Amino acid sequence: MDNILKFETVELDTEKKELVIIDQTKLPEDIEIIRLKEAQEIWDAIYLLKVRGAPAIGVAAAMGLYVLACSIDTDVTDVFLAELLKIKDYLNSSRPTAVNLSWALERMYRLAESMRESTVTDILKALKDEAIAIKSEDIAVCKAIGEYGLALIKSGDGVLTHCNAGQLATCRYGTATAPIYLAHERGMNIKVYADETRPLLQGARLTSFELSSAGIDVTLICDNMAATVMRQGKVQAVFVGCDRVAANGDTANKIGTSMVATAAARYGIPVYICAPTSTIDMNTPNGEAIKIEERPAEEVTEMWYKHRMAPEGVKVYNPAFDITDNDLIAGIITEYGIAKAPYDKSLKEIFNVKLSKKR
Repeated sequence: MDNILKFETVELDTEKKELVIIDQTKLPEDIEIIRLKEAQEIWDAIYLLKVRGAPAIGVAAAMGLYVLACSIDTDVTDVFLAELLKIKDYLNSSRPTAVNLSWALERMYRLAESMRESTVTDILKALKDEAIAIKSEDIAVCKAIGEYGLALIKSGDGVLTHCNAGQLATCRYGTATAPIYLAHERGMNIKVYADETRPLLQGARLTSFELSSAGIDVTLICDNMAATVMRQGKVQAVFVGCDRVAANGDTANKIGTSMVATAAARYGIPVYICAPTSTIDMNTPNGEAIKIEERPAEEVTEMWYKHRMAPEGVKVYNPAFDITDNDLIAGIITEYGIAKAPYDKSLKEIFNVKLSKKR
């Protein structure tokens, strides 16, 4: 089987004007590259998790918006912008929890809006350049998160992670896996424990796949084994990604993260949230205000089984994410440094650093 790390998670074919992604629903059995150019198929790719992970969703949305903008049949700028707004709102409806989706789409649309006095041709060129820039920024951001995270571990440590916040969730390095990849590049001996991550098995299908492809020492465990390996002293730190950080430091990540954090607190193990500033939503006051996506029952009852797993008609509750309370979090690692409690102050400081860097 090909090394998954040789493939781009998200790519823009500028000649054919197509969004190119790995279909992650087919992994690890098949590495299938798909090309998208219609609004419905781009929406479906995000909703059905063919592309997933907050940063990768943002990049795909930006590139997808550009691809769809190219198909708007008008030379009148006002008409073009009206149609672009409809496309932006449509793509934004695909998944509600990951803030990078709306962040990237808003960034693209605001750029177009700021060029209202320009030609459609000029706006399209600017949108293409912006989408490419968002991808380049994601790579740099992930590496910076990795550098900060690397300072929190040492050779010989065991690191537990949940879901997939790796290269497959970004454009390179990942967020939660970035310190692991950098440690491996620099010859550090890091043992990784990857939760399988029910019900969609991103830890089993994706994290263990990409880390083993990179030659990293990774052990797959069931979700209900996390406390056991912690109690056995095999884990010295937990690194996870997230889909949204609230202003008070509460975070939304794949369902099961809060249980990992609760167990880690019992055993005195620090939990670090790896989050680019694009994932931090200072307009959301706390975890209670984060809208949690609920997904189809079939993901729990039959998706991974030859025969149906549960009785017909049984009620299923299938939220895609849970909220990890800020008091369970040792630090939020961003590309501009590590925020620590009290988060309402430290996150503001992170954005102040970001602002100063851009001046």
